[in-house]
Amino acid sequence: MIHLRRLCLTLLMAVGGCAQLAARPALPAQQAAQPGSTTRLDQLIALAEAARPGESAFRLLSDGPEAFALRAMSAQLAERSLDVQTYIWHDDLTGSFLGWLILDAADRGVQVRLLVDDMDARRKNYAFAALAAHPKIHVRMFNPFASREGVLAMAFEALGSFHRINRRMHNKTWIADNRLAIAGGRNLGNEYFGASEEGNFVDLDFAMVGPVVRDASASFDAYWNSPLAYPMSELAPDDVSAERLAELRARLGEWVAPARGSPYARELREDDVVQRLVSGDWPMTWADSYRFVADDPRKAEGAFEGGEGSAVIAALLPEMRASREALTVISPYFVPGGAGTDLLVGIGQGGSEVRILTNSLAANDVAAVHGGYSRHREDLLQGGVALWELKPLRDGSAGLSLVGSSGASLHTKAMAVDGEKLFVGSYNLDPRSTTLNCEQGVLVKSATLALELEALFAEQASGAHAWQVALEDGALVWRDGEREETRDPDATLGRRFQAWLARLLRIDAQL
Repeated sequence: MIHLRRLCLTLLMAVGGCAQLAARPALPAQQAAQPGSTTRLDQLIALAEAARPGESAFRLLSDGPEAFALRAMSAQLAERSLDVQTYIWHDDLTGSFLGWLILDAADRGVQVRLLVDDMDARRKNYAFAALAAHPKIHVRMFNPFASREGVLAMAFEALGSFHRINRRMHNKTWIADNRLAIAGGRNLGNEYFGASEEGNFVDLDFAMVGPVVRDASASFDAYWNSPLAYPMSELAPDDVSAERLAELRARLGEWVAPARGSPYARELREDDVVQRLVSGDWPMTWADSYRFVADDPRKAEGAFEGGEGSAVIAALLPEMRASREALTVISPYFVPGGAGTDLLVGIGQGGSEVRILTNSLAANDVAAVHGGYSRHREDLLQGGVALWELKPLRDGSAGLSLVGSSGASLHTKAMAVDGEKLFVGSYNLDPRSTTLNCEQGVLVKSATLALELEALFAEQASGAHAWQVALEDGALVWRDGEREETRDPDATLGRRFQAWLARLLRIDAQL
């Protein structure tokens, strides 16, 4: 038995020891290129900015095709710089097409910076390394794995470095010429843009122009210059080569014709709103009170205790506590815990109508998260909080996962306060967003935009799309205007078991 233990220890050291992440070499700090007057985006936006000093403009992007089209169009319009920060980047139809547009922008001379969390990107190491071979494209992985391939190597490294690997960069920002920015909940891939044939997310972004864009760029720079942002040339130097770039260029080129001829592309060409965007018609709402807020990237190093590193929740809590009329929250992964439950119930008892929309068990792609939420469901309802759970957009039996998949129907992270303020970002109301992951978002004071968000909530919480949950005679009831259920509707046995297990184990801190 002793020899077996020594053998196992030796194997662990052999596999894990060769995959230790070395400290990143010191690099000179880099900042985003400042706005000018020569690019097409400068000419489109500068005059509007000058006419409204101190203000910024915002547009809610609730439609997936519109969110894709604006990213694609801004990549084509960019002439100076393109900065992209994301948690996930799929190599599917939309993800590959955006990659091709970015490569095309670099070929035109645009300076491109790509900052991607390595949890998902490691599997596409070859593609990111190839892009990094372009003289105009700089690629960094945030909080990377030292091992660049192999599931076993990844698992052993995660075991040996769990405290670090468990903390991820969840931020999503797209910035063109430091003039136009998109930030919110969307990653880059089919299900975020309404292009998946299996299931699409209900999601939300802010499109922004004005000084808030420079705030977004400053946040990007802070993460780009973080010691946890490793250049691909350090992680996989052999793969950063002209040969790899040529291979990737050919592969992306093969996507172009099928992408342009796809049903999704045809829908884009026939969509009136998308075509208005393409023609330069960007209706936006101007506001003089706004705040782009992002967590300190040192949060991913474990530099803070508990929620001390969450700049996002620090910005949101005062607004939530000040609510006197209505607090509307949309959070796909909603795990309030005891303290969060008390906070929401207290806000309701103070006279504000508190309404929450989250995923149902059948829609949630991480069943364990539902277990963390369901432990507090009765207390929330008993305290007067109104709850809705979004129905799945596809069959609830698909996409079963403890760690996540593309099957969840709700991905929007947003909040409206008293019909005059709203927040849109990457932050879920859960312990992982608060204490582990780096997050960001935008808080704006605008009755117009807040009412737009309230309208989105009303649509998504309607009986056609969601269940309203009630507590009657001590028992939970789900209703949609036609059906009434007495347990989580349409959830499979497997999902129920996972949620029950998470509830039993009380692993809220990891959810």
